[in-house]
This record gives sequence, C-alpha cells and structure tokens, in this order.
Amino acid sequence: MNYKAAIEAILFTMGESVELGRIADAIQLSENETKKLIEELKKEYAGSANIGMNIIELDGAYQMCTKPQMYEYLIRIAKQPKKRVLTDVLLETLSIIAYKQPVTKAEIEKIRGVSSEHAVSKLVEYNLVQELGRLDAPGRPLLFGTTEEFLRSFGVQSIDELPVLSPVQVEEFKQEAEEEMHVKLDV
Repeated sequence: MNYKAAIEAILFTMGESVELGRIADAIQLSENETKKLIEELKKEYAGSANIGMNIIELDGAYQMCTKPQMYEYLIRIAKQPKKRVLTDVLLETLSIIAYKQPVTKAEIEKIRGVSSEHAVSKLVEYNLVQELGRLDAPGRPLLFGTTEEFLRSFGVQSIDELPVLSPVQVEEFKQEAEEEMHVKLDV
C-alpha cells in the first residue's frame, strides 16, 4: 500500500487539520510510523518548486495548504466572476418578467402559482432584472423589468426581438396544462 498517497488523499479531502491519531488509524500504522511518513511528505513538498502545496502541523494535527508563493494565483481566480446558473425556476420567472414587463411580484406569483421572492431576488442579483419603479396602486408594489445585461446575455437588441408564440403554440400549451391539471383553464 502507498501510505504517502493515502495520507495526501486524507489531508486533501478533509480540507482541515486532521489529528495524527486519526490518520494513523485510517492507514493502520502506528503514530510514530505515520508521523515519519508525514514528515517525509512535508520535506518533499517544501523541496519541490513543482508542488504548490505544503503540509503544516497545527497542535498535533496536520493540514494540507497552499504555499504562500501561490497566493497571487488564488487571488486571480477568486476575483473572476462566478458563472451564473439559471435554474428552471429562474428561467420561468425571467420569461414572465421579459414578456410581461413592467410586472409586479404579485403578477408573477399569480402566473407561476407559487412565491417568487427568491427567484426575483436572484435575477436582480444577477443583473438580469431591475426595479423599474412603483405601480400607482394600493401598497405601491415594485415593478420589475429586464436589463441591458439581459439583452446581452440572450443576444437580442431589444425585448421586441424576443420570440413570439403563435396562437397554435399557446393553444397546445393550454391543452397540455389542462390535461396535467384535469381542469379547464380560462385564459
């Protein structure tokens, strides 16, 4: 068995410090033998410019961490924007906003049939949707619409370029929904 590989796997996977005794139990060696192997690994890591990791000792426990000279690369990757993931719920909510704008959360929720607070908040966070103002009605609810980022993301110059459903498609969707719900929809 390759004990050093097992130790690396344990330290890498755990991501936090692991007590010497736990490592020794896992690889079924004594604590002295395990400590000797960890010390060898520490020297190999420290002595190689081709390895970006170190193993450090923290109060009788060991942890794998990044070498300080690698921090600049970590900072670069951390500064990169995270890729947005549009779930089905977010896409459905975004579609409603895009086609019905300006629209209130209450109108979105009436169409979806469920609360849309989280979905609208995420879309605002992703800069795909923005507050357009308030409706002149009791409670003065917020109105939402799409942003320029939405247009860029979906490759259209204006909302007028969004695909339009034909009356036949609308009727087909209505029939499918009625069959699923076993009720008649009045649209």
